[in-house]
Amino acid sequence: MSVVLVVLVVFVLVILVKGVRVIQQAETMIIERLGRYHRTLESGIAVIIPFIDKPRSMEWRYVKTDPTGKHVYVSLRTPRIDLRESVYDFPRQNVITADNVAIEINALLYFQLVDPMKAMYEIANLPDAIQKLTQTTLRNVIGELALDETLTSRDTINTKLRVILDEAAHKWGVKVNRVELQDLIPPRDIQEAMEKQMRAERDRRAAILTAEASKRSAILESEGSRESSVNKAEGEKRSQVLRAEGEAEARVRVATAEAEAIKVISSAVAQGKGDPAQYLVAIRYIEAMKEMAANGQKVVFMPYEASGVMGSLGAIKQMFGEKE
Repeated sequence: MSVVLVVLVVFVLVILVKGVRVIQQAETMIIERLGRYHRTLESGIAVIIPFIDKPRSMEWRYVKTDPTGKHVYVSLRTPRIDLRESVYDFPRQNVITADNVAIEINALLYFQLVDPMKAMYEIANLPDAIQKLTQTTLRNVIGELALDETLTSRDTINTKLRVILDEAAHKWGVKVNRVELQDLIPPRDIQEAMEKQMRAERDRRAAILTAEASKRSAILESEGSRESSVNKAEGEKRSQVLRAEGEAEARVRVATAEAEAIKVISSAVAQGKGDPAQYLVAIRYIEAMKEMAANGQKVVFMPYEASGVMGSLGAIKQMFGEKE
């Protein structure tokens, strides 16, 4: 009886171990009953019938770090299906562009299982199928583009790859979220030619910028000279206007003074003290003699009519009653 009891306890423990499954969050498990699909287990605790219900294993690929620190992919069969987003870093491969240039290229693929049942039964080896599909699609897409377009159209290539891969992998229950090209390495001679082209382009841009700077400097200098000439002309014009206004005002004042003098002379004439014409002639002679003396001349030529001038001075004396 003790042996039977021990066997029974062991049998119950085996049943419990094999019949109770704990599914982690973001994981699932496909259960087959007698070789046919039965159900898909969600996260949490699930109970199955041992020896009748059996988890179906699928091929999966994991990232592992080797002793050198390099990341490598390890393939194995596991009954637990990871529903989280996964990333595959495909090895570098040779691709020929539309202009027959062989380049080396590798890509990153981000995908996620959205239908575990399709991923289990629609494809035999899902990771290998995704890798081969990505490589062939990459060759097709790059083969339609020239080298220059390939190097400058990464976003376009990424988008096109994602659309094609997502459409092809949809029947496998896979959602392709993102595709990223990592390295685009053309042949060495092409790289040297591109470097020379870039240097020539930089030299050309530098020459254009220098020419534009010289042109702009010449324009600014000419504009400055023009504005300076205009300002100078405006200043001279203003100076001449002010000078003319000053001379006009001086003449007005002189004329006003002469008019006042003439009034005084006329008043004197009215009183019978002399001839105003002789007074004016005398004044003009006196002013002319002042100018000749101001020029620093040692010899002064007196006009023949000096005696008339003296007479005019006498007239002035007579008019104003002044003593000689």
